[in-house]
Amino acid sequence: MSLATRTAAESAAVHEDDPRRSWAAVFALARFEARDLLRYVPVVATLLLYVGYTAWTLFHEKEGMDAFPALQDADRDTQTGPLLLGIALFVCVNRCTLRSRRRGTDRQFDVLVMEPWRRTVAHVLSVVPFAAVTALVVLGEFTRQALRPGAVGHGSLAELAVGPLYVLLCGAFGVLLARLVPSTFAAPVGVVGLFVFSVFISAGTGGAEWSRWLSPIVGETSGNTVLPSDLVGRPAAWHALYLTGLILLLALGAVLASGGRTVFLKAGAAGALALTLAGAVGQSGGVSAQLAAARDEATVSPQRDQTCLKRGSSTYCAFPEWTGRAGTWAGAVDRVQSLAGGTAARQPLLVRQRVEARYGLSGDGAIDPLTAPGQVTVGTRWGGNRVPEFAVAVASVLVAGDESKGGELCDGRVVTTMWLALGGASHPMTDLANVRLDDSVTGSAYVLAPTSGLYMTAGQTDVLRELLERPRGEVTASVKQHWTQLTASGVSTAQVARVLGTDVPKGAKDCAEE
Repeated sequence: MSLATRTAAESAAVHEDDPRRSWAAVFALARFEARDLLRYVPVVATLLLYVGYTAWTLFHEKEGMDAFPALQDADRDTQTGPLLLGIALFVCVNRCTLRSRRRGTDRQFDVLVMEPWRRTVAHVLSVVPFAAVTALVVLGEFTRQALRPGAVGHGSLAELAVGPLYVLLCGAFGVLLARLVPSTFAAPVGVVGLFVFSVFISAGTGGAEWSRWLSPIVGETSGNTVLPSDLVGRPAAWHALYLTGLILLLALGAVLASGGRTVFLKAGAAGALALTLAGAVGQSGGVSAQLAAARDEATVSPQRDQTCLKRGSSTYCAFPEWTGRAGTWAGAVDRVQSLAGGTAARQPLLVRQRVEARYGLSGDGAIDPLTAPGQVTVGTRWGGNRVPEFAVAVASVLVAGDESKGGELCDGRVVTTMWLALGGASHPMTDLANVRLDDSVTGSAYVLAPTSGLYMTAGQTDVLRELLERPRGEVTASVKQHWTQLTASGVSTAQVARVLGTDVPKGAKDCAEE
């Protein structure tokens, strides 16, 4: 019997006689299809963009807050990179699966030993190399973050798995769509349809937790809140299980739609459905009562979970993952105190790390200032603007006595406070702009701090700018000499200017916006 006259039934019989040989053919076809995907410009372009951009970020020196990553956030940052690659694979795998239909070669394939459902398996497996590349990129990206000197916290393997799983999911969905809707226009329309569907689902459910986690990649509305690892509360493991089950369900659905009817395939599809449902239910539970209580305690009574370390004359209390940063905080405190006079230059401080954890990662709640004397708040983020903001907090406590009173300063002591905070910085004028709400160095503005900041009038800003432009040693000596007068309650900005030898601002009014 010739190859042209062999029937599909006879081909299947030959196949059943040598299953190992047929599966070797499946893997060989999968390798061919994976190489063929590299012929498509969208796949190559998005793959090079993803790998190239990630490589650039790995070797690019991080600055500011990026130089001090929290690994419980860094693991989520690896999830957005494969987005475009997944979409490109979805469209191109769909097109590859429909190749024989477009070219009219389905009849020729029907006489081959490999049944249609096994060819479908090969198309699904062709995406695996791209998922493997994604996994390597994710691993390299996270490892580089973990090796940074300022890194803190712990990452999650389940969060890191989302990127590769997303790539597999897109490939499996592309194959399934090709088997259910054998048209080349289905994939582009499907991309738009999924986006519209996700928007309507989110709007229709009011952003409920269960609907939010149905998406392959789940971000957070806020990027400013950094919580201890055990307070993050994301159901990452359940979500990874949900994605795994969904991938298997889509892949096996495509195989079944291609004519696969074995008991193992049907059992596998049932098991995949069970995994998907289990993951979907597990990830929709929301915040447990235990986690809510732990977040509340970390916000209201952080000292119960913190470790305190002595550095010089001051004490630094932090959550366990941040204790290694005490030396960095101590450097900032020493720099501020070195400019102070009187007893403030050697006053013992208690620096306590605080965070608003009750709203999870979705809220940026303000932290109330401490009322106990000599206590300073430091946040869970560091680097960049957070350094001068912390310096403002330290300076306000040295001048006013406590954080609550420091936030109420509005007389000439504002100038003294801001000089202590910025006078020892490497680039004081840059820090002045960074610590002000409007990024200005002239006029009136609100000054940021870890808790409540303070307000600077235009006159106070002018005096401070003149001080920052003068030799540091000269101003420091004058501040130390007149410390008692400069920190007296009710001292005016004009009096501070005269004592420190700067121009007296005209028409300046303390404690009022100009």
